[in-house]
Amino acid sequence: MTPRTAATSACVALALLLASGCSSKAADSGGNGGGGGSLKTDVGVTDKEITLLSLGDQSGVFKVIGLAYLAGEKVWVDEANAAGGICGRKIVLDVQDSGYKVDLAMPLYEQEKTKALGMIQLGGSPILAALKQKITADKMLASTASWASTNLDSPSVLMIGQTYDLEMLNGLAYLQKQGKIADGDKIGHIYVDSEYGQNALMGSQAYAKQHKMQIVGAAISGTDTDMTATITKMKAEGVKAIAMTTPPAALGSAALQNVAQGLNVPMMGSNPVFSPTLLQDPAVETALAQYYQVSSYIPIGADAPAAKKLLAKVQKVSSDQPNLGSVQGYTWGLAWGEILDQACKDGDMTRDGVLAAKDKITKVDTNGLIGALDFSKPGSPTSREGYIVQADKATPGGLKVVEDLFESAEAKAYKAPHQK
Repeated sequence: MTPRTAATSACVALALLLASGCSSKAADSGGNGGGGGSLKTDVGVTDKEITLLSLGDQSGVFKVIGLAYLAGEKVWVDEANAAGGICGRKIVLDVQDSGYKVDLAMPLYEQEKTKALGMIQLGGSPILAALKQKITADKMLASTASWASTNLDSPSVLMIGQTYDLEMLNGLAYLQKQGKIADGDKIGHIYVDSEYGQNALMGSQAYAKQHKMQIVGAAISGTDTDMTATITKMKAEGVKAIAMTTPPAALGSAALQNVAQGLNVPMMGSNPVFSPTLLQDPAVETALAQYYQVSSYIPIGADAPAAKKLLAKVQKVSSDQPNLGSVQGYTWGLAWGEILDQACKDGDMTRDGVLAAKDKITKVDTNGLIGALDFSKPGSPTSREGYIVQADKATPGGLKVVEDLFESAEAKAYKAPHQK
């Protein structure tokens, strides 16, 4: 391996004699990095750059939020580099579009994995399912745009925020607190038949068990957009609310049918369900008046200093309509910043070193963009707190906060599948 330019002369000499690799110096880290001694590196780190792979949906069914994720990531990269980088190195994004298709994502990962230290974004439940064994074997830490707690058995999977099951627990607890549902009710749950929907269903079923409710489930595919028959079923069953774990198009159809068929029950969604593009249709906008959503992240249009600051920066890097995804992408960056900074202080920015650094992080300062975060407990969700938001066309991003960060008793007591 060619010696790095920052290596000591002794290390250079040793490398020339033994043709072996050597470490660059952590002492010259600068910026957000620190510490002394030699810095161990392997993949995706040079003397000048740290490369992170962003593999997400920029053209498929989750395109709107996928592009917003990327905009948030870019804002964080710009901020980190303006502050001197991390460990004296600039952060570089390797951006790849999966189109939310497994057959595209897999070869892209194989093509790019030798260039990146880790993944600032791995987008989509089916894609995570396909790549999980690979990223685990490669020790590639990945912050996922997928929050199924069933995947927390892998140390490479970093889910920043509530998992889908916790979202349902907090969401249904909110509806019951507001008197919109009661013990013994039937609750509909429309969900994509993948890890995304199935994990959310675990949450709704756990809540139902505690409150003697019955879940009326309806599995759909990720491309289903007509919810007419599904809502007809829900009405016949007499549900008092409908949980949604679907792409945005299915939510729009379900909301319309909820009104058109006279069911008119409240709806509760997981964090990727909503897109502000739904509000372009006045009929859908009206139908969404009864829609609530659980979000680990504050909406980008929220009346909070950190959200306002981020919105202004996102609008400079993207001409797309802003949405919640930019808060998520930016927060992933903040988390990666803490992890990389810890790895630098530890003198080990190999993939092993990054995984070890992640396990030391018990807090990430996000200025209220997300609830409390703790990455140090293997198998456990990194947060159990969430905002409750509603559709609001007048707010940038289309969502307004109706309930500040909270953690329901049900979410607090819930034991995730791989929690120790």
